[in-house]
Amino acid sequence: MGRSDPEEVQPPASVKPPDGGWGWIVLLGCFVITGFSYAFPKAVSVYFKELMHDFHVGYSDTAWISSIMLAMLYGTGPVSSIMVNQFGCRPVMLVGGLLASSGMILASFTTNIIELYLTAGMLTGLGMALNFQPSLIMLGTYFDKRRPLANGLAAAGSPVFLSALSPLGQVLLEKFGWRGGFLIMGGLLLNCCTCGAVMRPLEAGMKRKMERVQDKYEAKEMLPIGERAEAAISTIDGAKKSKKTKKQQQPRKGKKLLDFSIFSNRGFVIYSIAKFIMVLGLFVPPILLVNYAKDIGVPDTEAAFLLSVIGFIDIFARPSCGMLAGLKWMRPHVAYLFSFAMLFNGLTDICSARANTYTALVIFCVFFGISYGMVGALQFEVLMAIVGSQKFSSAIGLVLLIEAFAVLIGPPSAGRLVDAFKNYTIIFYLSGSEVVLSSLFLAMATYCCLNQRKKTPQPEKTPSVGGGSDTEEAESDAQEVEDRAGDNHHLSHSTNTAVVMDSDTVNHVAEDHSADGVERPAGEGAVPVPDECNSGQTVERESF
Repeated sequence: MGRSDPEEVQPPASVKPPDGGWGWIVLLGCFVITGFSYAFPKAVSVYFKELMHDFHVGYSDTAWISSIMLAMLYGTGPVSSIMVNQFGCRPVMLVGGLLASSGMILASFTTNIIELYLTAGMLTGLGMALNFQPSLIMLGTYFDKRRPLANGLAAAGSPVFLSALSPLGQVLLEKFGWRGGFLIMGGLLLNCCTCGAVMRPLEAGMKRKMERVQDKYEAKEMLPIGERAEAAISTIDGAKKSKKTKKQQQPRKGKKLLDFSIFSNRGFVIYSIAKFIMVLGLFVPPILLVNYAKDIGVPDTEAAFLLSVIGFIDIFARPSCGMLAGLKWMRPHVAYLFSFAMLFNGLTDICSARANTYTALVIFCVFFGISYGMVGALQFEVLMAIVGSQKFSSAIGLVLLIEAFAVLIGPPSAGRLVDAFKNYTIIFYLSGSEVVLSSLFLAMATYCCLNQRKKTPQPEKTPSVGGGSDTEEAESDAQEVEDRAGDNHHLSHSTNTAVVMDSDTVNHVAEDHSADGVERPAGEGAVPVPDECNSGQTVERESF
């Protein structure tokens, strides 16, 4: 894998996201990647019963496969950030697709559960992590005004793929067994490479434009121009070079593989704390919902249907919430909308803690699907709005690492409480309270720490020193080339005009002298000019 230019990671500030065009293809790729990343660890659970029978292990042993996948997806966020900053999004995604596919293919040849942990768990999980994070980074570079809608549509890939992969896995299990199913699933994951291939860097067009401008300038440099124009050009070049020298003398920062300076951003710190508290309780209800329904006497088929209700509602909730967040009057307050979504989700858990009928559980699933979809559509949009696209690659890696600790703490702790108290009501109250607490913290901290800070007058910012990307400097140089070429053209035109005018004047004077028939001495060869003009405006015939 060759090393790519770091410009592929993030566009310079002057490159505007197209909000369409090829961005829709990027959005489609992000939709597929999000679907595989979130739905695949849950979809492989259909094979657990056969794995338990072949390897003579318990349910908790096979459940570790999904847990390891999710842990790799969240925990390797900083690793993915470093690779993206070093090589760019497209190569990282291509390698990630190969790793994810090879993990499932190798898993089809395993002979014990440990080998499954290493292949289907770690290798496939790492591959999906190397696809998921870069796809979100590329989505943020291609969309700005429509970014909330784009995030909502991309997030809808999770429920769509979950609804498709689970039945497909059951069909593959019945026809080919779990080994054949794993092999075919590995082939499906090769589509991640296709999604990575369409992640075209946004700066490619700008580089081609700069090359065209350079060629245009070189062509104009070859045109013959007068000595005066050359002198003027040398003066302009001197000014340009002095300006460029000052720019080069400024200290330039080295490229950071993982930018920890984002922790100095208050908004990022507030978001990270709120997200950690939220994840402690967000995933607990859907994990325990089926077992809770079975314990209160709901048949197995109807209990499994509850998750389908959540997924179906989630499909429509995410794009709808993305459209709402993209409205002009809502866009500046997207953090408060995210807080409302978390509050809605937490109150749904608390109010449904005593649901003991199937109808009540279906109603809970409807409201949970709406609130869960809102949270899923807004979580990365809020992060992009806080840190910006330039630092998003590092920010999402660190946030996913923080979430990994919460994922490893929340659901296992809830399972232990169920085993200890044999009561699901406490779990729903506890998880709902955690989500409500995170929403209140985010809303209050945003209002008190960020909004109040904006109201206080800020000192005028001085131009930043160094740290500019190579693409920004290249674009600046391209602009200088354009200006210089324009100056050359203007000076060439002005000089030729001046030469023609002066030649006409001399010819006219010569004709007058020849008509008089009077020869003048050499010292009288200068043409007089009006007194108010300076001596520099005297035109001598000998100079022509």
